[in-house]
Amino acid sequence: MTAVPCRDLAEQGDIDDTDGVVPMRSRTVLQAVPWVTTVARLVVAGVLIVAGWLKIGTPALSVQAVKAYELLPESVATAVGYGLPIIEIVVGVLLVVGLLTRAAGAVSALLMLAFVVGIASAWARGLRIDCGCFGGGGQLGAGQDPSYLWELLRDAGLFLLGAWILWFGPGRFSLDSALGLVGSREPRVAGGGGGAEGDDGDGLGAPSPV
Repeated sequence: MTAVPCRDLAEQGDIDDTDGVVPMRSRTVLQAVPWVTTVARLVVAGVLIVAGWLKIGTPALSVQAVKAYELLPESVATAVGYGLPIIEIVVGVLLVVGLLTRAAGAVSALLMLAFVVGIASAWARGLRIDCGCFGGGGQLGAGQDPSYLWELLRDAGLFLLGAWILWFGPGRFSLDSALGLVGSREPRVAGGGGGAEGDDGDGLGAPSPV
């Protein structure tokens, strides 16, 4: 396995850039990266699966929620309304099992970015709508106020998690790593004798190629 250089750590004196191996003092931080990725996968997956599941049984409401943003032609908004719950569930399941993880992370990040743009646009244009993220959607009733700020912060945070997954790879307990389908961007820890702590494995005993 070829170790991955890490220039930022080299500049801080935490890595010998000649061989790309991180010394023991950075070991804890590096070992945390795949676990953080795993948690990110599960958080994003949970949100997407719940959101998709709550919408898939009421596609008409999903279409209504998309149309309420007044951003897409009616035919496109209808297609998005019907297709979005399916995409959310599929991407969520892929993230749970860690299969095609980087692609799923990229799709989740793009979805969250689209939600941020849509909500920010609705807020800027003075629309008073329910985002429809977890079912429902459409114009708010009298006495109801939109929660745009919270929704923007939530989706921005989920976007960052999706970007993390895309960059760092599958993390622990993933089918990608177990099947050797994709590598990791983790530098190799110095002092590891080829054991589990120095590998890019996923905790299943299957190191990933870099």
